[in-house]
Amino acid sequence: MVYPGMISEQELAQKLQPVCLGGDILGYSYVRSFHERYGVNPIILSGVNVQVTSASRFCDYRILDDMGSEDVLVGALRELGEELASQGKVGLVLGSADWHARLLAHHKDELSQWYYVPYVDASLMDEICQKDRFYAICEDLGIAYPKTWTVSVAEAQALDPAALPFPLIVKPAHSASYDQLVFEGKEKVYTVEDPGQLTRVLGILAASPYEGHLVLQDYVPGGDDAIRSLTVFANAQGQARVISGGRVVLQDHSPILIGNPCCILSERVPQVIEDATRFLAHVGYHGMANFDIKYDQRDGSYKFFEVNTRPGRNSYYMTLGGACFVEPIVQDFVLGQEVPYREAFDPFLYTVIPPSVVSHHVANEALREEALACFKKGIAGYPYDYKPDTLKHKLLARLLLLNQNRKFDRYLGKDGKA
Repeated sequence: MVYPGMISEQELAQKLQPVCLGGDILGYSYVRSFHERYGVNPIILSGVNVQVTSASRFCDYRILDDMGSEDVLVGALRELGEELASQGKVGLVLGSADWHARLLAHHKDELSQWYYVPYVDASLMDEICQKDRFYAICEDLGIAYPKTWTVSVAEAQALDPAALPFPLIVKPAHSASYDQLVFEGKEKVYTVEDPGQLTRVLGILAASPYEGHLVLQDYVPGGDDAIRSLTVFANAQGQARVISGGRVVLQDHSPILIGNPCCILSERVPQVIEDATRFLAHVGYHGMANFDIKYDQRDGSYKFFEVNTRPGRNSYYMTLGGACFVEPIVQDFVLGQEVPYREAFDPFLYTVIPPSVVSHHVANEALREEALACFKKGIAGYPYDYKPDTLKHKLLARLLLLNQNRKFDRYLGKDGKA
């Protein structure tokens, strides 16, 4: 079994082998961060060839057929663990999706023969990732959250629409199982304007392979600029050690990726930090957590929507804010060191969109100008923009950035604002 401190800081470059699941932007953020901070090149396991990441010279990109199968992925990790052990190396396994985190937590005991597994135990993860349990804990702690009903699809279809507030948000109560499903009409989150639209959405979900409960939630008014993101690393005592966050300037508006922030401006909100740290201490959380929050202009509160029990896809903003986001994971789980308290709110703009998208599609004029000023000042950070990487990677990263113009024009309309 691996244990904290079995590798010294001087041995990291020779003995530590990060293994990252998924080749998306978080996968590349791991690649870049481990190379920048430790001179270590991760192994990427992915079900598909995400070329912007596979083109990197700083990772060993391996395509795993049928990676969505739990047996296949665990078997591959087992085999890779044996391979690493024979080379005198120790793995550090990290996921890029909710279902990765859930799988790693449920197989932590076995995988800990070969890997550091920096996730909370499965029982705690399953509890706080269920929206109804998350909101119950928020209620106990006096943390603001939207009015919510958690019901089965059949129960939702039987509800009296007159008793519901419209507009309404409809989303799965358990996103880890939902994310892996493919079906016609699937959206990450449904915004429902009236009873007729609710009936249509519930019909789609009733016919889908999703078997979990649904969350019906009061729609908190406000555009993308009302959304906040907070990332916290907590130690084994549940104490927050590294904190970073910001205000969303613009989020993705394509149906499958809707809600994923594309541009985040550094912002420190004391109430949000206090609520998040109380939550983590209360549940005894250990590791990296990411909170989704929205400012409610109706009462001036910051409403908590969920906690993601892993680094979020935008976690590189912590690095931009002054604290490399993989460092506390290595310090705590691998080296067994006490992580010093720090806040990473140096001025930054995390972005996966070019300034032209900000200029054309951000409704809040003051926020738009502040974000555009960050590009001019050189404090806008694009995770894929890593100068030492290959020419192919840099070209693909540039194409992805420019393609955002077409995507936002398609889903928001040319000069449509959010």
